[in-house]
Amino acid sequence: MKKLVYLISILLTLALLNGCANKGGTAPSKPDDKPQETKTLSIQDYCSFKENTNYVYEGKGIEYASYNVMVDYIEGNRIQTRSNNGGTETVKVLELDNGKLTLRLARGESYFRENLLQSPGNSEEILLQEPLVVGTSWVLADGRKRSITNIEADITTPSGTYKTLEVTTEGKADKTQDYYAPNIGLVKSVFTSDDFVVTSTLSKLESDVSLNQTVKFYYPNNNVDKLYFVSKKLSFKTNDLTKASFERAFKELPKGDVVPVLGPNVKIKSLYLNKDNAVYVDFSKELRGEMIAGSSYEGLILQSITNTLGNYYGVDKVYITVEGNPYASGHYAMNKGEYFSVDLSNSTELK
Repeated sequence: MKKLVYLISILLTLALLNGCANKGGTAPSKPDDKPQETKTLSIQDYCSFKENTNYVYEGKGIEYASYNVMVDYIEGNRIQTRSNNGGTETVKVLELDNGKLTLRLARGESYFRENLLQSPGNSEEILLQEPLVVGTSWVLADGRKRSITNIEADITTPSGTYKTLEVTTEGKADKTQDYYAPNIGLVKSVFTSDDFVVTSTLSKLESDVSLNQTVKFYYPNNNVDKLYFVSKKLSFKTNDLTKASFERAFKELPKGDVVPVLGPNVKIKSLYLNKDNAVYVDFSKELRGEMIAGSSYEGLILQSITNTLGNYYGVDKVYITVEGNPYASGHYAMNKGEYFSVDLSNSTELK
């Protein structure tokens, strides 16, 4: 069991570089009567991340060797990837700086979408390091040795045949070989331990693809005595704002016996999961200004917001503010740091 968990962890780490692509490659051949020039390879040659692209990998050896990777966010020299192997979704943040590609942050079980590019890191694992020549090596925090072992390895995959950069990571009882192709990125990974072999190979690239998530949105019913929920599909392109998608979806009132949660001019100014495992959402002043409601309706509106966001982020506490201040009205007066709690007991699916 420990070996399986370890293998899954390694495979998810390998999935980090799937968005890599080459901008240059080796220099073209010169005429025979002139000296041939050789271009010095850089990490950027293999790691120019593609937006709105789905990298699909087929696996052999264990159940979770197959996976796909998409890019959530790109900003400056950092990228946030999302890998899905059918068992879990893992979000990771990579940084390219000073000739090193480093894994700064890894968060498993991340089924919600949030920009973590500037969040404090929890890892400093070097994935690639220049110079990209055979013999370059470095030691990881867990004692494994990672090195460049070939810069012209021939690899054939369902997506094509490539001449690749081979990076080998050696542990006490296992070895991993990763292969990166110009203009593509990671095309194959091979994990070997004794006679046990696990491979993940690039099957296809899908361009102009969105990340689709199904989210339950809650609304008060017309009688203002319970909540209905409806499942909506949200689609995200790279760098799309999650708060904007939720704002639009809340305002799109489904057909049926329900009433609005947000007025037409309400804005979600910020939305994130805090380290205290609670969702923080800040609304514009129109949340109260456009809420013409008695205490019962207002309570159901607040519960609809709480249930929707809490369920999406997988937590039971939601901190609602208006223009940065704790929620307050003629019926409610929340203190600083006081949360609303998810409560699904008075809700049912809208038919």
